[in-house]
Amino acid sequence: MPAIIEMQNLTVQLGNRTILNQLNGSLSGRCIGLLGPNGSGKSTLINTLLGFYEPVAGAARVLGKEVKSNLRELRAMIGYMPESDAFIADMTGVRFVRYMAELSGLPRGEAMERAHEAFFYVGLGEARYRKLGTYSLGMKQLAKLAQAIAHGPKLVLLDEPTNGLDPEARIRMLQLVREIRDTGEVTVLISSHLLRDIEECCDQVLILKDGRIAALCNLEEERKANLKFLELEVTQGNGFLESVRGMGCECASFGAGRVRIVLPDDIDLRQIYRTAAEHEVQIRRMNYRRDSLEDIFLKAMAGSPQPQGSANGRL
Repeated sequence: MPAIIEMQNLTVQLGNRTILNQLNGSLSGRCIGLLGPNGSGKSTLINTLLGFYEPVAGAARVLGKEVKSNLRELRAMIGYMPESDAFIADMTGVRFVRYMAELSGLPRGEAMERAHEAFFYVGLGEARYRKLGTYSLGMKQLAKLAQAIAHGPKLVLLDEPTNGLDPEARIRMLQLVREIRDTGEVTVLISSHLLRDIEECCDQVLILKDGRIAALCNLEEERKANLKFLELEVTQGNGFLESVRGMGCECASFGAGRVRIVLPDDIDLRQIYRTAAEHEVQIRRMNYRRDSLEDIFLKAMAGSPQPQGSANGRL
């Protein structure tokens, strides 16, 4: 797939502080996750891609266009759902979305038509003539999504789209994000502190740490290649771990009978059970899982940022 976002030695300073430090990378997923602890540079990167912050060095390209010299054209091609509310409380929902679509370059009549369509799409059709100040938190989040997609963008940037939502509203929001992604016409970038949101929607993830790239990986490839883990609490048994290692498994013991085993693809649980029985080991507790985005994130936080110039690094 062609790159949606490209960063070449992208460096951004606010005041005298470097927030983004020589970012190099190419993002081409259908749905891209942006992760990192507070202060890692996520919001600064989004604002830079939108043209609000100008790099002091390097450059960013979005949809094949250099941001600095193509701002007007790019803002017509990008939809943005900010984390903070930016509503005019006395405006009706549909009037607000129409206004935002006009700012993105649509003629007045088409902007109004698209505003109605966007409100029905996110499930707020019956509330479109109500004033935004009367909306609940969940409705405001959906209204922000509606204004981000009303003008028909090629790229949608969503900053914490499920922030503050109850479980039912969160499920609905993520369903809409996946539907937008699956049209094949729009690329989605989600910035979130919730790993589960990223894991449920994204096929590529960029992890920032201290303004640098800590990891950039294809989640679909990671899911195919990730490891199977078996976490056990067992009674002590002589030779059990040695026998498991002899089967080709990696093992680690954490004391008090806690054991973690990495299972190769050709080893199944029945072989572990048989080995435990042979060594008269009782399995008191077991947790079986595959490596997850949480593991990828924790490895990224524990490691050093990637060497600058490594454009498509993986953990």
